[in-house]
Amino acid sequence: MTVFGLGNPGAKYKGTRHNAGFETVERIAAQKDIRFRKRCFRLYRKAVFEDLVLIEPLTYMNSSGNIAPECVKEGDTVIVVVDQMDLPPGKIRIRKGGSSAGHNGLKSMIANIGSDFIRVYIGTGRPDEGVKVIDHVLTRFSDEDRKKVDEAEEKAAEAILRLYGGEKLESVEQWANS
Repeated sequence: MTVFGLGNPGAKYKGTRHNAGFETVERIAAQKDIRFRKRCFRLYRKAVFEDLVLIEPLTYMNSSGNIAPECVKEGDTVIVVVDQMDLPPGKIRIRKGGSSAGHNGLKSMIANIGSDFIRVYIGTGRPDEGVKVIDHVLTRFSDEDRKKVDEAEEKAAEAILRLYGGEKLESVEQWANS
């Protein structure tokens, strides 16, 4: 199983709405007591636990999928964790297949590996009126929303580990939405 957490690299973007994918795979790595490593000339960081591979693309959100072909093995289950502003902060949604729904990171993944992968969406909320989407996704959360998103990332990490453990997608979706 290969799990991509999408986000933007660097301290400037740490804690922003767009980095919910990075934060979720980092939680999985912490639970499994594994570390992300970056090999020379690779445009991603990788952490491995048995046959669970966690990937953080370092190509920035809109080009996240560029590294995916070299990370995915044929027949591998692929999960992509992304922020989703159409969900309120703290909500998660899990789906297999579908479109990008306008998310540029998902567009890039689909362009590079097709659309037959599981998506784990972390709700980050819509921008306030008058705020541009790009400005919204690159901002940090209020304290109240940060707490909700932290809980959602923990639950999403647990959902991914349940899928890794062999639970069926349908039961994990029901559990995640309960």
